[in-house]
Amino acid sequence: MRLRHKKNFVPRMEKVSYLLAKTNEEGVIDLAATFGEIKQLYLEIGCGKGAFVAELSRRHPDVSILAVERVSDVLLMAMEKADREGCKNVAFSNENADRIDIILPEKSVDKLFLNFSDPWPRKKNAKRRLTSPLFLERYKKILKDGAKIHFKTDNIGLFEYSLETLKEAGFTLYNVCYDLHASELNEENIMTEYERNFSAQGFKINYLEAVLNS
Repeated sequence: MRLRHKKNFVPRMEKVSYLLAKTNEEGVIDLAATFGEIKQLYLEIGCGKGAFVAELSRRHPDVSILAVERVSDVLLMAMEKADREGCKNVAFSNENADRIDIILPEKSVDKLFLNFSDPWPRKKNAKRRLTSPLFLERYKKILKDGAKIHFKTDNIGLFEYSLETLKEAGFTLYNVCYDLHASELNEENIMTEYERNFSAQGFKINYLEAVLNS
């Protein structure tokens, strides 16, 4: 069954369409046309309602930020939030994560943020996890040398899985933490909507950083 959009989706999207990333004839995001001069590019896959990218934009106004979200209604809410908060350095793309190496130029990303990705707990769905070997190979194509992945999840199973897949894929792990909010790392943490809700219920947040070995 086809899902219906939110009420007034079309006029609401038209109002914030200036925030959509621009693409070339091949469907690749044209970073120069989208952002102008780029010093660094930060990427969030699965941006949700936009709390993370909006705060990231506030803290890093000189960085270009691309937020990718496959659910168009959710993307609309993120774009409206960025519009309300006057985010000047953020662009959005309504794409699936499995096309990330197709829609972005090679070696273009300085930081990749994976916040509370779907854990896909069943073994038969493991390849759909955003830290599966299949996805890590995609990231290798778009990450610059020395680029960093920041990964957060409340799901311990996904976290342990990710520790293994990242190491096996040739990444070095840093700041591995099983309780982010109780650590010194929390001083720089930007909470997502999901994170705020689940931490309030007592769930511990797992966190790591990963850099591809040269």
